[in-house]
Amino acid sequence: MRRHNPLWVHLAALACLFGCLLAFRTAPAGDGTARLIRVLDGDSLRVEYQGRTLELRLIGVDAPEYRQEYSRKARDFTRNFCRDKPLQLEFDTERRDHYGRTLAYVHAGGLMLNEELVRAGLAIPFRVRPNTRYFARFRQAEDEARREQRGFWRKGGLDMTPSRWRRTHPRK
Repeated sequence: MRRHNPLWVHLAALACLFGCLLAFRTAPAGDGTARLIRVLDGDSLRVEYQGRTLELRLIGVDAPEYRQEYSRKARDFTRNFCRDKPLQLEFDTERRDHYGRTLAYVHAGGLMLNEELVRAGLAIPFRVRPNTRYFARFRQAEDEARREQRGFWRKGGLDMTPSRWRRTHPRK
């Protein structure tokens, strides 16, 4: 005699499968961990990854530039986030920028540095196509930082966006 499983068993199995697929989709995709060597500024760092030294640029965020207001706070936040922790790197469509830096989302302790910088009010979302996987999350983090008046949002924002600062303060 053949027994039929109740519908809830099939639905539970489907929910489990969907959950596993979703977790796999959003998990950091990399081949091992990275180790912080040096923080260059809020959105750039040097790491050791797979036996090589990489200069990383965080995807989707723009932190204040050197000598711009809040630049030290952003740099210190990044240093504290990464210090003495294994870092997981997640890559998007394009892996390098036009300066040759590796583009990545950086994860540690279940959090994403890119998103947490924005949530702390120390960076703004910065969309550079095609690497836009988490842009909506970064916008939500910015909304939260503004609402809670964190970081530079305490004074209403930066006087000048980092990209504008770079244009008006070229490196010599």
